[in-house]
Amino acid sequence: MGLEGKVEEELEINSPADKFYKRLSYELHHLPDASPDKVQGAEIHEGDWVTHGSVKLWNYTIDGVQEVFKEKVEIDEENKTMTMVAVGGHILEQYKAYKIVYQVFPRGESGTLKISLIYEKFKETDGEPHKYLRFLVNLFKDLDNHLTPKQGFSSKS
Repeated sequence: MGLEGKVEEELEINSPADKFYKRLSYELHHLPDASPDKVQGAEIHEGDWVTHGSVKLWNYTIDGVQEVFKEKVEIDEENKTMTMVAVGGHILEQYKAYKIVYQVFPRGESGTLKISLIYEKFKETDGEPHKYLRFLVNLFKDLDNHLTPKQGFSSKS
């Protein structure tokens, strides 16, 4: 196997796919509301929250360790795809290059989220980023739960 690789996973989402994609591509700064144990905050370094090419710095906790991720965003509205290209942070201490690609596929009232991590290792013996993929799957399950309308709750006694 070479130094470049990709790990991926698909996740069924229960929330409306368009709402989920909107949150991923334009409202990601609300992510700490959905999963405060995983993401503690984000700030803009260049641009804004919605413009292609904007740079953001994320503070998150993975496996009990606090890390930062500085990324440049690329948005493909037509294909409901968002790419976060690592430009700084802890991940670039482990990988020479690293990209997170999210794509939302609407299916009726819900949909599927495909998460791909595309990376380049420094050396052949470096591991694949499975813990980061697991982190993202759990993070987006939290977001899906946050965006899914709650059923069976009533204000009547």
